Amino acid sequence: WSCALPQKPALETVRSSLRLLNASAYRLQSECRKTVPPEPGATVDYQLLTQQVIQCAYDIAKAAKQLVTITTREKKQ
Repeated sequence: WSCALPQKPALETVRSSLRLLNASAYRLQSECRKTVPPEPGATVDYQLLTQQVIQCAYDIAKAAKQLVTITTREKKQ
């Protein structure tokens, strides 16, 4: 998959979207690791974990949409 981001990513909106995307992906990875209990017999709050994963997925989708919007706008100019 190839994406042509604007040539000047100094735009604060692009940098902000990339930061959100990166942070959300890292957090999603971290939350998914929590599905395996750290030790035998330990409990996992799957309801809370599910909510966290949903929030991460939402943030990733939001950042991706922002980047697509910015890229589309740049191509039209």
